[in-house]
Amino acid sequence: MTDTTLEKKTAPAEPSDPFDRDDLPAAPGATGALLRSLLAPHRTRVVIAALILLGREAALQAGPLLVAYAIDRAVPAFRAGDHGPVIAVALGYLLCAALSGVLQYAFVRGAARINQDALLDLRGRIFRHAQVLSVDFHERYTSGRLISRSTTDVESLRELLQEGLQELIGVVLSFVSISLVLLYLDWGVGAVAVVSFVPLYGLIRLYRRRAGEVYAERSTAIAGVIVKFAETMNGIRPVRAFRRERANDTEFAALNHRHERSNGDALLEMARYVVGSRLVANTAVAGMCLWGAYRVAAGTLELGVLAAAVLYMRRLYDPIDRLGMFLNSYESAAASLAKIAGLLAQEPGVPETRTPEELPTRTGGPGREITFEGVGFAYRTGGEVLPRFDLRIPAGQTVAVVGATGAGKSTLAKLLARFYDPTDGRVLLDGVDLRDLTTPDLRRGVVMVTQEAFLFSGTVAENISIGRPDATRAEIEQAAKAIGAHEFITGLPDGYDTDVRKRGGRISAGQRQLVAFARALLADPAVLILDEATSSLDVPGERAVQRAMDTVLAGRTAVIIAHRLSTVEVADRVLVMEQGRIVEDGHPSTLIEGEGRYASLHQAWRDSLVG
Repeated sequence: MTDTTLEKKTAPAEPSDPFDRDDLPAAPGATGALLRSLLAPHRTRVVIAALILLGREAALQAGPLLVAYAIDRAVPAFRAGDHGPVIAVALGYLLCAALSGVLQYAFVRGAARINQDALLDLRGRIFRHAQVLSVDFHERYTSGRLISRSTTDVESLRELLQEGLQELIGVVLSFVSISLVLLYLDWGVGAVAVVSFVPLYGLIRLYRRRAGEVYAERSTAIAGVIVKFAETMNGIRPVRAFRRERANDTEFAALNHRHERSNGDALLEMARYVVGSRLVANTAVAGMCLWGAYRVAAGTLELGVLAAAVLYMRRLYDPIDRLGMFLNSYESAAASLAKIAGLLAQEPGVPETRTPEELPTRTGGPGREITFEGVGFAYRTGGEVLPRFDLRIPAGQTVAVVGATGAGKSTLAKLLARFYDPTDGRVLLDGVDLRDLTTPDLRRGVVMVTQEAFLFSGTVAENISIGRPDATRAEIEQAAKAIGAHEFITGLPDGYDTDVRKRGGRISAGQRQLVAFARALLADPAVLILDEATSSLDVPGERAVQRAMDTVLAGRTAVIIAHRLSTVEVADRVLVMEQGRIVEDGHPSTLIEGEGRYASLHQAWRDSLVG
């Protein structure tokens, strides 16, 4: 019936596990590729927004030119009695100001829509990708980190797209347009403006290098805070039961102080940049004024050109502080995008097949044959769990798997549910490798009911219908009646429309398990896996669930991971596992009559009942 213990291998431990860090490695250039992919669907709107910003910049930078014209041409004409040039300058200035405001409004509105659509896409990507990643990923990468990726890290990108990019584009356009205008007005003045940017460029490079390190640390620190908070709130019962409040306070305070320090470091780097940029700006403007005054006095520069140059220099350097805000947003967003890109780069440990096969049509009952063919399994972090073995479970047979904690029972069940793929060999369903089935076909054919029946926030009916979302209300109620849950459900305040609240906390553990069985029955799977589905229940609850099992298991192939041997009574066959190996295999009554491991376990269980 089974061939076990072929060979034993030891998988080498990985020298470095990326899951031990807050960030996951991403390929070089992945951050930029991610940002481009987010903006690619909106390229037309991005181009329009850029043109609007270009028009706004042109209207904004026309002001100093009008001032220069007014000083050097319009004012002398006004003194000569010609009021037309002054009026034209005034109207032109007002028109440029109005046009600049209108274009700024149009840009902000368009950019905001692009921003929100891109972030909507990114949050959806993170959520969808996290759902398709395999179970081993979620066992190693905490939910708190996922929450941090989809909240604080996405928020960092929002600040960049909403405000930072406008500042960057504005500064670049200002530098190019003002430099060209100043070179046009007077090449010497323009050269001073261009040269003054050299020390500023060095300051920007220094700030970026320091700020990049600071913001990477800040992103890691806030993720640590979120992870600790989520972990504590999810485990609030053991926290209160074992008086962990003070210890948790101490640990949370350390994480919170780390976040505080990283925020302080970020503000300090920003302050250094602002002070340095203002020193460069004020020195350049002062130098321009002194040199320009000398040239005006010497008659080689017009007063209006000097006035326009000083105004342009102020306009050139005023955005520098805002450029610091962009760099602030950019470094924060870059650190966050790197972490998000690392997350999205993770490949599912159980990838979808590219050449799917269909299961053969079922005949002679709902069950299907299960075959473990040369199957072995070891975790990626090292340590073999299941040595290679062969096992065949005929269609319609109920098999109970028993053994001590850590014997490999649940791992066997997870391989059958394809939460993991075997390291060696194949798991077959009616002769078809599970890896060749599409995920929908696999999930329709194999359903697992776990020790803790997880219920989502929502009504009882909604939780049962998860087994088959297109089921009618009558089919939902029929499934509940079949497993004996209808009576307690109708006794709830709103019957099937009762909201079970977070994790089904409004009903008892036994009732939650009955709802889970109704869900499984409604799904009508060919193979049902019960992973210690009664181990956490009291005696009345266990009996109610066992009655439900008779209905759910009828005609199906079933694998029962048994902690309590009372569950084994419904099995046609028992597998006893030790250290990943199947050491006994037979009918329960046959094994009980022998002198093997199962007989000892059964006798110990009976003695515990008598005691």
